[in-house]
Amino acid sequence: MATVHLRIGDLVWGKLGRYPPWPGKVVSPPKDLKKPRGKKCHFVKFFGTEDHAWIKVEQLKPYHPHKEEMIKINKGKRFQQAVDAVEDFLKKKEKQGGKEQNSEGKGDSKGKKTPTKPLKILEEDDEDLSALKDPSEKPASSMEPISKRLKVVEEDTRSTSIQAADSTAINGSITPTDKRIGFLGLGLMGSGIVSNLLKMGHVVTVWNRTVEKVPQDNQHCDLFIQEGARLGRTPAEVVSMCDITFSCVSDPKAARDLVLGPSGVLQGIRPGKCYVEMSTVDPETITELSQVISSRGGRFLEAPVAGSQQVSNEGMLVILAAGDRTVYEDCSSCFQAMGKTSFFLGEVGNAARMMLILNMVQGSFMATIAEGLTLAQATGQSQHTFLDILSQGQMASTFVDQKCQNILQGNFKPDYYLKHIQKDLRLAISMGDTANHPTPMAAAANEVYKRAKALDQSDNDMSAVYRAYIH
Repeated sequence: MATVHLRIGDLVWGKLGRYPPWPGKVVSPPKDLKKPRGKKCHFVKFFGTEDHAWIKVEQLKPYHPHKEEMIKINKGKRFQQAVDAVEDFLKKKEKQGGKEQNSEGKGDSKGKKTPTKPLKILEEDDEDLSALKDPSEKPASSMEPISKRLKVVEEDTRSTSIQAADSTAINGSITPTDKRIGFLGLGLMGSGIVSNLLKMGHVVTVWNRTVEKVPQDNQHCDLFIQEGARLGRTPAEVVSMCDITFSCVSDPKAARDLVLGPSGVLQGIRPGKCYVEMSTVDPETITELSQVISSRGGRFLEAPVAGSQQVSNEGMLVILAAGDRTVYEDCSSCFQAMGKTSFFLGEVGNAARMMLILNMVQGSFMATIAEGLTLAQATGQSQHTFLDILSQGQMASTFVDQKCQNILQGNFKPDYYLKHIQKDLRLAISMGDTANHPTPMAAAANEVYKRAKALDQSDNDMSAVYRAYIH
């Protein structure tokens, strides 16, 4: 950004490190806060947040001359709230005849004020950069990262792991691709993904395979239509209309049927069309789909996602991609909208293998947690105390806390279907057999999930495996 001459009270666009320009005001720093050595900078308070930072002069632009430019390149709820806060500030200032006081230290009018609460000071290399505050959130969760920091990780193997470019579905610092996006499958995961794609300004055409069978799914599609999505009549139509088509369905059979079935994806594939399979399936299925898509001149990428319905809704999925690297790059803004991190793992099949291993570990862990809770009860120990102790130890995590709380409350509303985690365990065990590698823990957990399925828990959350131990 060009160097500008500013004074206390000026409104600016300030850019900190890798993060997008944000509206702020030049203020006086607290008396005990020293200016960084060797830097020509101003102390800036960001609107829509309690954050303050020393910003280099060359990273500042006057607010009004660049307002339209910044609004065009930045989108999202928090960004709009920050701009609205600036406009409110200007209206109040106008009513007061242009007079104001700077409450961040020395005033730029006669009155002086000291801060009423500690300032959150950001640094250029701060690893814990604050988020812009969403007024609708509770104080405990009001601070989120300005941008999802996605580090680059290089490995000395053919499966180079590289995370995507910085961005976030939370604050809207994403420039959506101009490519037309298709999405097939509006289940627990797909719904959240599509919602975030639309929020970030992508042009999306959707299709769901159960619309004709399940009346409420028509209403489900209508919700996305109201948000700006277009409706495709068949998978083939969606693919023919779009540049990149994503698919997220339940299992290998559904994934194959979607591509090879009547009016399927394969009928809409033309040279250059991109197909991205996000379903968690086995490597053999992925290889087959890749081959048939490529045989028609299509470009193929597998990109299964790690997470749950809640994580999908929040746009915080972890995406594991493999296959055509150019498709991965073309999907950059989409992956940024739906996830916090994406990895490129090399050749087709690698993402499927890695995802099955991850879900195998998660499924086995969930079965062990359920086993611990029921053993505590059987031996006269408090399950609540067990959870309290667990949450203070090395195994503490959001996953453990949420799943245990759900179990203790008897709430098994699906966040990740039990039948799907059992499917993943089964596929992981089969993969182990192919590699002649033992998977005894996964095999034991799989039997518990099979027992839970026999107890009619398939469509409940994976935490309902708990019921297999008490029946």
